[in-house]
Amino acid sequence: MLIETSFKAAWWLKNPHLQTLYPALLRSKSALALRRERLITPDQDFIDLDWYGEDHQPLVILLHGLSGSSQSSYIVGLQRSLSNNGFRSVVLNFRGCSGEYNHTARCYHSGETEDIHFLYQTLRQREPNTPMAAIGFSLGGNVLLKWLGEQTTQSSLFAAVAVSVPFLLNACATKLDQGFSKVYRRHLLDELKDYIREKHHYLLHINEHGEANKLAQLGDLSDINSFWQYDNRVVAKLHGFKNSLDYYQRSSSRQFLKAITVPTLLIQAIDDPFMTESVIPSLDELSSCVHLEQTPKGGHVGFIMGNNPFKPSYWLDQRIPEFLVLQAKLCKQ
Repeated sequence: MLIETSFKAAWWLKNPHLQTLYPALLRSKSALALRRERLITPDQDFIDLDWYGEDHQPLVILLHGLSGSSQSSYIVGLQRSLSNNGFRSVVLNFRGCSGEYNHTARCYHSGETEDIHFLYQTLRQREPNTPMAAIGFSLGGNVLLKWLGEQTTQSSLFAAVAVSVPFLLNACATKLDQGFSKVYRRHLLDELKDYIREKHHYLLHINEHGEANKLAQLGDLSDINSFWQYDNRVVAKLHGFKNSLDYYQRSSSRQFLKAITVPTLLIQAIDDPFMTESVIPSLDELSSCVHLEQTPKGGHVGFIMGNNPFKPSYWLDQRIPEFLVLQAKLCKQ
């Protein structure tokens, strides 16, 4: 189903790159009083969670984007907004994104759904009757949609939202090789390569030589300058894919949309500089539970409104709770 959007880009941020960069670089964020919890995973590693809100409230799981964390401005802003709308939230910091290196060579990637499934099962065992929803941004949105589509039986989530999703990973990797998008590519790849190098040193330091050797076998990554190369040499080798194309084909979420049985809102800007319009799924690729809200502008996880440049309005902080409140009411009927 296609939804008519209420989003209108701020007149002073019409450019997709400005919409993308402004919140990442200039959005002010006052720290939240988060409660951190560490879960030991089935493979004896760990994931860190950051909680916010009151115990009795419905619970929303948040998944951040590539190189993000619970400290990302869009996560902080949404956690505060969710709390104001009667929801508590928990952020799944993907492995290596919580400020501490994990104990295995394994990282995270766009198709890795084991950790969110483990988290969901853990939370559901603790709170079998609590209404739960999930929200994912960018890479986290791809992970969320893939996980929802993989469920053979209907999940007990009452709603899900996915924002700025790279539905076709191969097309998005290619788009980042073009024009100004190379700036994002360079920044992200530099962070990823630095992370692998520093994690290798950390694993040696804690005497996890077997795991450190897995990273050493990746070789010198300094000459990598595209996601096709990085995913071929790093993600594929660490996570059992044949190559980058195999990874992209198996992990892209667009093929899973038809199988989703949870009421789900997709929010996607047509001018997203991380992808092309052709990446956005057609309506016949969506299940009856999936709603697509396209905006002509908005950039990548931007969606800034407002007439006053000194008082921007972050539309996602309004739109996402609005959808969750509606779905929660429908669930009770």
